[in-house]
Amino acid sequence: MVSVLLSALSGILLSGAFEPIEKWWLAPIALAAHMYALTLSKRKILSSFVFALTLNTIVLHWSSTFVGSIPWLILAIGMSLFYLPLALVSRWGIAAYPLIYIVMEEVRNRFPFGGFGWVRIAYTQADAPFAKIAAIGGATALSAIVVLLGLFIFSLSQKKLSLLVLIPFVLLLIPINTTDIGVTKVMMVQGNVPEMGLDFNSRAKAVFNNHFELTKIALAQDSNVDFVLWPENSVDVDPFRYADVKESLDSIQKPLIIGAVAYKGNKLLNTSILWGGELPPIYIKQHLTPFGEYIPLRSIASKISPLTDRVRDFEPGQASLFFTVNQAVIAPVICFELLDDQILHQAAKGSNLLAVQTNSATFGFSAESAQQLSITRVRAIEHGRNIVSVSTTGYSAVIDHQGKVLQKTSMGTAEVIHAQVGLIEGQTPRDKAGHWALVGMLIFLLFVSVQAYRQRR
Repeated sequence: MVSVLLSALSGILLSGAFEPIEKWWLAPIALAAHMYALTLSKRKILSSFVFALTLNTIVLHWSSTFVGSIPWLILAIGMSLFYLPLALVSRWGIAAYPLIYIVMEEVRNRFPFGGFGWVRIAYTQADAPFAKIAAIGGATALSAIVVLLGLFIFSLSQKKLSLLVLIPFVLLLIPINTTDIGVTKVMMVQGNVPEMGLDFNSRAKAVFNNHFELTKIALAQDSNVDFVLWPENSVDVDPFRYADVKESLDSIQKPLIIGAVAYKGNKLLNTSILWGGELPPIYIKQHLTPFGEYIPLRSIASKISPLTDRVRDFEPGQASLFFTVNQAVIAPVICFELLDDQILHQAAKGSNLLAVQTNSATFGFSAESAQQLSITRVRAIEHGRNIVSVSTTGYSAVIDHQGKVLQKTSMGTAEVIHAQVGLIEGQTPRDKAGHWALVGMLIFLLFVSVQAYRQRR
């Protein structure tokens, strides 16, 4: 019973590393505490599940904001099942904990339905003194460093000091050779929505009008911008089907990147468009949000929540696209795509600036937007790119390539950010290595596990 309670306490402690508390140093302490709980437990599967369920129910509570507790609890329970293999430390030894944890984290990033890596340990570490490791080994390496630190703390408590687990810190000596090649002046428009909730766009063109009117006012005050950036769903109708919307967009005498719901025949698309001309370049969101932009297992899901009947399936895009405005080569990343390692890798390789467009209206004033901002900060470090992130309702922010928030709006307000943002050329070691960064980290974790197992034998 003591071990189960300690596991629950570990999960609570680890949740404090995420927003809204966001204390990075809680993560390794919490993981060390869970390792200790597992050494005490005779029911390691139960201890692992209690730890995971406590963590996930707290961190993912925002998912219940407008849809109720049942989908939230199903999500939390489903994610918690991926932590059950931690019980294998009874056979492989506690030194296998980092390997098991990171392997299962990578599985969660990809499966099921394309993965849901929201509760990735790396995303708590933007302020950690070793956050730079993400630029060398990726978010995977940053997660691994934290779990290895947890193992180091645990080993100290057991008076079994092992410096082997600290070897990855040597990676921090690797230089990051990226170059500033200029700046671009961007105006980011957070136009807000008529009301928070699932029906944020129920009044046709209301969200669009908010963003259009605020843009006209802001440009009248200061028109010295290279391009204007609007968030996801800021144009809540198809701009190609509404002549008045198209005319209004054409009247903005600046390059304008919008987030729009568009149609291709009968197919519904979530798009980012560099507006202008007869055939403007259109990026179609590739990684759709399961149960948000399409419903897997619809017949089963509809029995759990009647709200699924209100979701019409979007069609995913198939390729990355880049917008060019003067020197700026801009990679649009739409909301949930922030969790997709491969999409971010491709975006960074082909651009010198990342533009994240998101819509947090369906999660109200919950911690979802703040947690997403933390994810964005780690991605900026990982890929060595400055990021302009704009939301319909907040938080919108300018983030530099070291993960620092330079400018930021409030939640639930209509605001404009004017920023001069550096354009960065060159690739981080993580992007140069590609998938080998992940492979290398997993090999090291396996080495740690095998060495410890041999010592036990």
